[in-house]
Amino acid sequence: MAVDAVASTLPVVRTIADLREAVSGWRRQGFTVGFVPTMGALHDGHLSLVREAGRRADKVVASVFVNPTQFAPTEDLDAYPRQEGRDAELLAGAGCDLLYAPAVAEMYPDGVTTTIDVGAPAQGLEGAFRPQMFGGVALVVSKLLHQVQPDVAVFGEKDWQQLMVVRRMVRDLDMPVQIVGLPTARDGHGLALSSRNAYLSEAELAVARQLNGVLAQAGVRASQGGTVAEAEAWATEALKAAGFDSIDYVAIRRAEDLSVFEGAIDGPARILAAAKIGRTRLIDNMAV
Repeated sequence: MAVDAVASTLPVVRTIADLREAVSGWRRQGFTVGFVPTMGALHDGHLSLVREAGRRADKVVASVFVNPTQFAPTEDLDAYPRQEGRDAELLAGAGCDLLYAPAVAEMYPDGVTTTIDVGAPAQGLEGAFRPQMFGGVALVVSKLLHQVQPDVAVFGEKDWQQLMVVRRMVRDLDMPVQIVGLPTARDGHGLALSSRNAYLSEAELAVARQLNGVLAQAGVRASQGGTVAEAEAWATEALKAAGFDSIDYVAIRRAEDLSVFEGAIDGPARILAAAKIGRTRLIDNMAV
């Protein structure tokens, strides 16, 4: 088995064969396996997923792979930050046991012809603004789950629609893995942690930190008798007034499947939003 030493305390494998050899060795010893898929450029939110996987399994694998199939031609794949050495050090400190960092040629040796369409959970919201995204996410997550074969995989609730897509795919394809969603990690002002936050100036950060508060207030309005449409419209105007340059969407949906409410809320709900400050696009969501 070929193991790199990007971080002195964390083994790194780059091929499916080496990954499976390592995981098989754990299995023979009776260990359970947790998994956290990432695209790198890690922050405390990612590391909280790793720590949760460590609480739920004996061994933890994290992947770092910038997946080209979820980027549109107009999106700059080459500009996505890559900092494997730093990521490996952070993962080691969070209790990760193995980093899987495959090249594109390892993941897609003959290009991509297979597609996965999970249907309703991928439609609307992010799916409307980035129509290629969830097909690419479903494909790469499916491949990673087959490669690692974990008992449990941990995802952040910050990407709620992505979490719904993954859960639906796993259920429909009868994959033997438990999918765990971990609440969004936030800074001291309530801003959801994101690699994109590093692109914000101090003035833009002051605007961004109002996003979660507006969503919370809109959720209260909807849950106290207002219609969903009224709460969504109020939140959109409030975000504009806060200084956001544009709002892609504010939507209150059924939490379990992202279907639309007719009129008032009549069950568990989630409010989701995407808004831009300058060139930076932020997403967030929370329970209503």
